[in-house]
Amino acid sequence: MTGPSTDDHGSHDHGADDDRAGGHGAGTRSADEEAAPTRAVPPVPLPPAHAAPSYTPGQEGAQARVDHSRYAPPGTASTAAAGAAQQPQAPADDRAREADRAAVATEVPAGTEGPGSSSASEAVLEGQPSVPAPAPVADPLSPPSYAPGATPSAHWFDQARADQADQAGREKSAEASTLSGWPATDEPHGRRRGLGAAAVTGLLVGALLLGAVGGIVGERVWDSVSGPSSQPLPTVSADPSITRPDGSIADIAATVAPSVVSLYVSGPDGQSTGSGFVIREDGYILTNNHVIAGAVGNGEIRVTFVDGSESTATLIGRTADYDLAVVRVDREDLVPLVLGDSEAVAVGDPVIAIGAPLGLDGTVTTGIISALNRPVSAGDVTDQAFINALQTDAAINPGNSGGPLVDASGQVIGINSAIAQPPGTLTSAGNIGLGFAIGSNQARRTAQEIIDTGSASYPIIGVLLDSSYDGEGVQVVQDAQGGQEPVTPGGPAEAAGLAPGDVILSVDGRPVTQSDELIVAIRAKAPGDTVVLKVRSGDDERDVSIVLDKATSGEG
Repeated sequence: MTGPSTDDHGSHDHGADDDRAGGHGAGTRSADEEAAPTRAVPPVPLPPAHAAPSYTPGQEGAQARVDHSRYAPPGTASTAAAGAAQQPQAPADDRAREADRAAVATEVPAGTEGPGSSSASEAVLEGQPSVPAPAPVADPLSPPSYAPGATPSAHWFDQARADQADQAGREKSAEASTLSGWPATDEPHGRRRGLGAAAVTGLLVGALLLGAVGGIVGERVWDSVSGPSSQPLPTVSADPSITRPDGSIADIAATVAPSVVSLYVSGPDGQSTGSGFVIREDGYILTNNHVIAGAVGNGEIRVTFVDGSESTATLIGRTADYDLAVVRVDREDLVPLVLGDSEAVAVGDPVIAIGAPLGLDGTVTTGIISALNRPVSAGDVTDQAFINALQTDAAINPGNSGGPLVDASGQVIGINSAIAQPPGTLTSAGNIGLGFAIGSNQARRTAQEIIDTGSASYPIIGVLLDSSYDGEGVQVVQDAQGGQEPVTPGGPAEAAGLAPGDVILSVDGRPVTQSDELIVAIRAKAPGDTVVLKVRSGDDERDVSIVLDKATSGEG
């Protein structure tokens, strides 16, 4: 028969017999013996880390083991003690092996049942003192001894209840740890405590206070960095003492701009705008012929100055051959610009263009001289101009016409007159970096002639040119054209010996390959000037000197 194992803690029904072979307080008796009346004793739970005790079956001459006699149920302790006096103590190794056994025999030795034993068991159960067992030899595996007057059953019942409560606490702690994701504690007698309601309330109040403080501090920091929304934007006052270096673009523009004007022209064909500049303090202004052409007849010309004042202008004279015109306003306080020497200009010299492109008064652009002596023709067949022009990459747009092109000293070296346009386009597309200006030397001579006489003249040599010729140089036509002879009778060319069909190769050493180039080269001179032409007649080439004659431009 076996006693309860260590897995039975707290799982038995006290005082009730179950279907197991035996229990504490009942031994094996013969059939003839009468069982002594005794109270059923519940199994005694064992403490943790101790093996179950083992008892010797109740046979004749058998003795109970001394080291386990204290674990016997009530009624067997005295018998086990008596047996211990007769049986020597087992060695320590045997006791250790006996402690490792999981099942324990609990049979009571024969001859221990009786009225006396029953009374002793009842006395123990009722809390009466019983005969204590002899003190065991010190053994790390032996169970602890009890205090005098305490029964083993009462002590282990209390211990079992404590063990059960402790085990239940550990199981709940492990379950809570599993649900929360935290590892279960290894402490045998404690559980992880959660935050109480007061602690949670304190944390919430603290978080709210920290958020409020952070918001106030953040707002003050932002205000200190960005400033209040009502603060005005910083302003900078112009320093009148600041000046630009002499000869800088800003200095030149500031000097020239007061003498540049904008022209607004209205006539039968509509309105147009352009630019001009003062050439005399008594109100004379120079501009292009095509700027004021719309006002010829019964049109009107209004001049606007840089200070915003306006005056009505009168046309003094014009020439379509050079695309120049002079108008006058009734003012005596104007500041004229100086006309420089266009013959002294070199490619690469810096220049400044000032005017009113697209009606935008006082516009300043800069660039350089890109080329010299560009033959430029402008206008239509009946009113065509031939210009020996300065080429510049300073931006020139519609409205810039008639305005000055000045050098680094602020002197006028050209009058902005034309811009190139891609082949096939009927109207100007605006600046493409190819602008052209009439040289100041030509403009001075023509303007002065217009002021003096009201008209302008230009030089001629007295020949008709064949525009269909595509060989070297420029050829004089061989036959009369429209009743006009190829060489004008009594003209400069006839006096120099030129004949129909001759080819002109150069003018003053400047090669010519097109008719426009020859015309422009001649018109760059003044009437009465002498030029040297290289002429080819058949296979003979010779240089001839010609004194230029004068022709007068028609006055509108």
